[in-house]
Amino acid sequence: MILENYIGGKFVPCRNYIDSYDPSTGEVYCKVPDSGKEEVEAAVAAAKEAFPDWSAWDPQQRARVLNKLADLIETHMEEFAQAESRDQGKTVTFARTVDIPRAVYNLRFFASSVLHHTTDCTQMDHVGCLNYTTRSPVGVAGLISPWNLPLYLLTWKIAPAIATGNTVVAKPSEMTSVTAWMMCKLLQQAGVPPGVVNIVFGTGPRAGDALVGHPEVPLISFTGSTATAQRITERSAPYCKKLSLELGGKNPAIVFADADLDQCIQTTVRSSFFNQGEICLCTSRIYVERSIYSEFLERFVTAAKKWKTGAPSDPSNNNGALISKEHLEKVRSFVALARSEGGIIHCGEGVDQLDLPEQNRSGYFMPVTVISGLSDSSRVMQEEIFGPVVCVSPFDTEDEAVARGNGVRYGLAATVWSQDVGKVHRMAKRLQAGLVWTNCWLIRDLNLPFGGMKNSGVGREGGKDSYLFFTEVKSVTIKH
Repeated sequence: MILENYIGGKFVPCRNYIDSYDPSTGEVYCKVPDSGKEEVEAAVAAAKEAFPDWSAWDPQQRARVLNKLADLIETHMEEFAQAESRDQGKTVTFARTVDIPRAVYNLRFFASSVLHHTTDCTQMDHVGCLNYTTRSPVGVAGLISPWNLPLYLLTWKIAPAIATGNTVVAKPSEMTSVTAWMMCKLLQQAGVPPGVVNIVFGTGPRAGDALVGHPEVPLISFTGSTATAQRITERSAPYCKKLSLELGGKNPAIVFADADLDQCIQTTVRSSFFNQGEICLCTSRIYVERSIYSEFLERFVTAAKKWKTGAPSDPSNNNGALISKEHLEKVRSFVALARSEGGIIHCGEGVDQLDLPEQNRSGYFMPVTVISGLSDSSRVMQEEIFGPVVCVSPFDTEDEAVARGNGVRYGLAATVWSQDVGKVHRMAKRLQAGLVWTNCWLIRDLNLPFGGMKNSGVGREGGKDSYLFFTEVKSVTIKH
């Protein structure tokens, strides 16, 4: 399978291609354009040309197009789910129940929410003036999405960008480009005019860099690593671009002695290992009140051992393969480091063997891994691993739990487990995280702001926040 860029409403071949692997077999299964400056130039020119007409459309007309695209993806749900699983390594079940339905919902949500925002108006009768604000689209939006939730996070950016009247040049991850390419085949049928959505495939250093450094792309929305975001910030600085950066996490779960342990363990196994642990919101540090620490650890390890890893097509498996050989080696290296520092590996890497079908033996699989006995200063406790690895540690007081929960450079999400209403409110206030879940995980109202503090990002996205980001505000004063 050979993918092509989608520029100005047409598929355009590229001179050079990159191999893309099926993570569950370790074999090359498609070729992705290795785009650079020339392809990005063409895409920006197409987006710029389409902008005056598209931005002048009635918002309800634009909403109809988004809804039609959502309907078309939903019609092809199974093809998209199979493709996402093969391209990313996740289970087909996960793609079918999470990724593709959420991509559809992103389009429908922003098609609706964009119609319901209002602008501000104030009166200054003493000087005979009326003030009001207007909001208008910014122009060409540069959108860079990651490999963990490919279509889910691409539509999370495309939907609000085009709903508000911008045109876009998007660059999905070169490791997971197939569902974006499949979506391009539906754009014309959905009524998206040529040039409104352009997709350029390729790597960060070539295609991404050309997009971020383009003087006629005034805003960039990026989801990915903190290191890449630093590069994007540097490249954008000369042009004073608007930036929305959703970055890594090292998310704590804090479990108090009065937690409902049945519910807590069931949910925390999910929050630690869902999608192979390749979600920025996954739990990677669990702090447990000392009086229940031994019981929690024993029950948690037992539950983790039941979390099955194997062929993505097998509906009995919870996890599939990690994204790449390099990523698998990186995640394994953290477990080796934990072992060398005296950490106890209770299950998973180096302890449990996976029984994989013949065709999956060269795939990038790793069993879910639970570690205890590490100091908070360990790199394993400080750095984002982004794999099926979680560390468990006891704590004594609420203040200690807060200090340790906050003791990393990230601040994306946290979970708190307690039946004490006062305690959960205190914790929610004190934890440095953009999202705090109590007695649950990953329940999302898309109206609310999404994003992190500290090194987990800049800005927020969501119903109102995405509207504010993808539009430019103007204050108007009329003297009467």
